[in-house]
Amino acid sequence: MPASTATAPHPHPLAAAARVVMLALIAILTLFATRDVTQLWWIALLAVAGLPSLLAPQHRLVGPLSRVAEVVVLGLAASHVAAVASIGGTVDGLGASAVLPYLAVPVTVTALRRRFPEGAALLVVTAATLLLSGALTRVDGGLQLGQLGYLAVCAQWLILAALGLYAAGTLHRVMAVRGEGKPQPYAEATRLLTQLRTVARQLPGATLDPGGISEHLLEELRTVARADRGAVLSASGGGRLVVLAQAGVDRVDWETTLDADSAIADAWATQQATTAARSQSRSHRGGDVSALIIPLVAGVRTVGLVVLEADAAHAYPPPVVSRVTALTRPAALRLEAALLFDEVRSLATNEERQRLAREIHDGVAQELVMVGYGIDNALATVFDDADETAEALRTLRGEVTRVIQELRLSLFELRSEVDRQGGLAAAIAEYARTVGASGGLRVHLSLDESTARLPAATEAELLRIAQEAVTNARKHAGASNLWVTCEVDPPYAQIEVSDDGQGMADQRPDGRYGLAIMAERAERIRGRLEIRPRQPSGTTVAVVLGTSARRDNVRGSAAPEGE
Repeated sequence: MPASTATAPHPHPLAAAARVVMLALIAILTLFATRDVTQLWWIALLAVAGLPSLLAPQHRLVGPLSRVAEVVVLGLAASHVAAVASIGGTVDGLGASAVLPYLAVPVTVTALRRRFPEGAALLVVTAATLLLSGALTRVDGGLQLGQLGYLAVCAQWLILAALGLYAAGTLHRVMAVRGEGKPQPYAEATRLLTQLRTVARQLPGATLDPGGISEHLLEELRTVARADRGAVLSASGGGRLVVLAQAGVDRVDWETTLDADSAIADAWATQQATTAARSQSRSHRGGDVSALIIPLVAGVRTVGLVVLEADAAHAYPPPVVSRVTALTRPAALRLEAALLFDEVRSLATNEERQRLAREIHDGVAQELVMVGYGIDNALATVFDDADETAEALRTLRGEVTRVIQELRLSLFELRSEVDRQGGLAAAIAEYARTVGASGGLRVHLSLDESTARLPAATEAELLRIAQEAVTNARKHAGASNLWVTCEVDPPYAQIEVSDDGQGMADQRPDGRYGLAIMAERAERIRGRLEIRPRQPSGTTVAVVLGTSARRDNVRGSAAPEGE
């Protein structure tokens, strides 16, 4: 049967060749030592004893038992050949050296199979067999075991085999240690992701939210140090920082450039707590100020900064700095875990979106195009008097064209990402223009984005919410105009999409699947989703993140509700 064919033993050609060569070698040495052809029966017995090990080396019983049989036969053969050689005039006991080189075969097999305890056991069995056989064999009126030549030859080959086995074991351990430093990428990724999942489930509240961790840290620090305002910043690439959370009555524009001449840049570079008598905010109005910047260091890597400011001189003496630093040490590890989790989740999400886009493009989209071509061909060949058939085909062709257009827009949505150079506002504007043009909508844009950036994961979620809102307006609202407002002033952001369509009968966020998805995304980034009617007609969908924006932005510059 096929199953039996698949599992049939197949001896490795190199293993078989090595045994044949070794058997031929000891056969020649035996003939040279004894000059007796009948001693070749020992060679035949060795071949028979080793055959099961050759055919089934991985078997849990056959392989080890066969190798034990080999060394037992080998010990008996060495003693007998040595005795015959001594009678023939060879130096007492040296004839054993004609057979004992074969000991390398079973020992090498166990070393290659990484069965070092078995190899050691084989050496013990060999030694016991040689001693027992030597004690039972009499040569020239005395016991063979009393011949120094016999004992020397046996000890020599046993020591050589033991050294070889020890060297193989040492080499294996060294390679294993080196291999631990360079694990296979996918095996290591699987191990780390499994650990991450386990740890995430065991965390208090099962949360790995950088923003939430940062807000909690600021609340803790304000209990041990004065802070009229504060922020937690983390790296975003390109030598810039992003604001994860802020505290204070008024929102401020923090310095987020690491190459600037500021205490923030110094603290990041030195990984040491830094105090300054100058505000780290670009919007500070002047007056006495004290600033304390604490780097959040996990291991040897700086993952973020905590900035505290007080409108008073000398507000952060060394004892206060020590208390703040003590609180930030465990927070650094929590924040690093949250940021890494966010990055892994973003990579996995983007990869899945790209995979879906490829499958749609290469599968359903191509098949629908072929269906459209088939309908066109049918229209070209339909009879002139078949008006109803032609009309049905034209209707069907129009529907196929519409579905293909929807698929193309879905592909565009799946592949849209926030460019780290262009920013969130540019990504939303591009999507709104493209989708609006496909749906015959006049798009009105109001964009206000500061030079500071939101975390990449937050920008991605806001983009998806905006995409869903724009898509809903195009598909279901029957609107003529679309107003898109984007305000980004980290950690504050507001995305608002309004239309002048027919409005919504159900204004609950969970009333429809798309709105439920938007609500879930907003909750994930600790934002608020607002859905309200627009006067005199239409719907407004807005997502708000953080506290109110500063007074110098464009909030309120969007088109009036009645426009």
